[in-house]
Amino acid sequence: MSLILNIDTATDIAHISLSKSGEILDSITNNDQREHGSFLQPSIQKLLKNNSITIASLDAVAISVGPGSYTGLRVGMASAKGICFALQKPLIAINSLEIIACAAVLENSHKYDLSNTLICPMIDARRMEVFTALYNQKLEKILEPQAMIIDPSSFENYLLMNKILFAGNGAKKWELICNNDNALFAQIPINPLAMNKLSFIKYENNDFVDLAYSEPSYLKEFFDSSKQV
Repeated sequence: MSLILNIDTATDIAHISLSKSGEILDSITNNDQREHGSFLQPSIQKLLKNNSITIASLDAVAISVGPGSYTGLRVGMASAKGICFALQKPLIAINSLEIIACAAVLENSHKYDLSNTLICPMIDARRMEVFTALYNQKLEKILEPQAMIIDPSSFENYLLMNKILFAGNGAKKWELICNNDNALFAQIPINPLAMNKLSFIKYENNDFVDLAYSEPSYLKEFFDSSKQV
């Protein structure tokens, strides 16, 4: 049995969820990026209270470590590490791009033949820059997470041989300049099940990170979310 608190404050929409043995119990979402800091702690308390669960009952905390909003990542990581340190619970770290890719698979497996399609999550990083990566249907990395300035020729070599499903808030500006029939675009709603699926696998495999040395994955030295377009 595993009772996991999942925290994702990496992008414009934040969410927290409780999962038990791989099943979502409850979740809360915040749509205002400016309020992620004030949203987090009261919502964790509310989530636990609404489900009659004490914080000491948690078996682990999972955090979306980035890339994404610098401020959002700091807020989420500080809260997750604080809970784990106080309760002596393990911390699970999950890449934010992998969460979006997993959500894209869950939401679109019925619509596309994803066995022959790559998944490209994109997180807006201001102007024409995005945080991105490429995965296959099994969420195996094809292109390592990175910051990329996009232009009409981006992903040209990959699109020659594959269909690619682009998703995430950074995919919107890429869609405006992309002119390739192999490029597919999907609006991915917040899906707590995606993060839970990944955190449960890591929990089962005892794949935890060191509390003292874990930190957000910025991919860039500094990302100021207040200047995000």
